[in-house]
Amino acid sequence: MRGATAQVIDALPEPGGQLAALYPEKLIFDVAGFPRVLAKDLVANLRQQAGQFGQPIHCGQRVVGLEEADGVFTLVTETDRFPSRAVIIAAGIGAFAPRKLPQACAEPWYGRGIDPVVRSPQDYAGKHVVIIGGGDSAFDWAHQLEGVARSIRLVHRSDRFRAHQATVDQVLASAAAGRSAVHTFHELADVVAEGDRLVALDLKDIKAKTTTRVPCDVVLPMLGFVSDMGALLDWGLTVEKDEIHVSQTMETGRPGLWAVGDVNTYPGKLKLIATGFAEACIAVNQAVHWVYPDKKVNPGHSSNLAVFGQKDD
Repeated sequence: MRGATAQVIDALPEPGGQLAALYPEKLIFDVAGFPRVLAKDLVANLRQQAGQFGQPIHCGQRVVGLEEADGVFTLVTETDRFPSRAVIIAAGIGAFAPRKLPQACAEPWYGRGIDPVVRSPQDYAGKHVVIIGGGDSAFDWAHQLEGVARSIRLVHRSDRFRAHQATVDQVLASAAAGRSAVHTFHELADVVAEGDRLVALDLKDIKAKTTTRVPCDVVLPMLGFVSDMGALLDWGLTVEKDEIHVSQTMETGRPGLWAVGDVNTYPGKLKLIATGFAEACIAVNQAVHWVYPDKKVNPGHSSNLAVFGQKDD
């Protein structure tokens, strides 16, 4: 919108980060203008919105280095080089992958009974589903798959959950009414199969040391994910716990580099998509002013921008 060229470099095979890769079917309720929206639909709308400006998105490009010479940065990937006058880091949690179940019995069943990512809720229609975890994803899917799956069981090693209380209350109410089940202080003990098909799980009560067998067609391990900050750690930034410290203008402390979204931190930080949008706006306009000092930081309202046929900014 500010008349500057831009390009996106993404290690994933498609744009959308965690929304596309981990939670495409998850409902989001706090994005302005959408009473509710599926993560994959939000990504599709964002791609359409960005696409009207014709700037390239380079997917499958893992950044391995950053060079700087004569006022130009060059992002180096495993296969290409991308020069730019400014860089905005929107790397989320870095390169990520779902955290796997620690039990050795689970490993052979990934991709054929254990699904670390839910692609479509309808894949579980009429099936016995066991969800392992105690965070937002575990409780979100326990709630959303009710009425789709034949049965829902949520398994967690304690009775303390990391999910939003409203969702926890909904799932516990469902269990109390007999529509689902919640097994606290339990963990996976073994996988039971008939031929090449997973048919049940043995769950161990970690207090009583007893084992219970439950029917299971599909396991959804919702244990979070492991991440890797990769080359970012070598860019001379202040990084703590995989987060880049920034100022209120999203500056990293290295001139020409800004950081937005989950990858940054500052006093009062809120890790929400809604605030991530605002951080991106701040960083973009700071970067435009950095590259073109004659352009004001404040862009004005979009309804007045020249790029949309209105008066110049």
